[in-house]
Amino acid sequence: AVVSTQSTGDVRWTKNVGLGIKTPREAIEGTYIDKKCPFTGDVAIRGRLLRGTINNMKMKRTLTIRRDYLHYIKKYNRFEKRHKNISAHVSPAFIDLNKGDTVLVGQCRPLSKTVRFNVLKVIATSAADKKKFSKF
Repeated sequence: AVVSTQSTGDVRWTKNVGLGIKTPREAIEGTYIDKKCPFTGDVAIRGRLLRGTINNMKMKRTLTIRRDYLHYIKKYNRFEKRHKNISAHVSPAFIDLNKGDTVLVGQCRPLSKTVRFNVLKVIATSAADKKKFSKF
């Protein structure tokens, strides 16, 4: 855990989530309060790290990512396209996320009925519509 002092003299508690992921500047200097934030809240990142494309941002502090993959059909000796949607909590530290951006999410304890992941890093930004299959 790291305690950082702001210019006003207030002390803001942040932590390093590990795994080589840097704490965002907004998490250190910001004034938001989020108990489910992996940098300023009480959530430990353990388990899987997944990469996906943002599909939906209509919920408060939650987004849906789409993960595309290929499934092999032995009878026809071919692959078919499949996808899974995963709900993930997004901290207010990531203020400029858009649909189509690629993000890294880490597994944590269950935060709600469907949310078991937390956004850790923005990998790539894209303004294009990413409904289509993104393996190619």
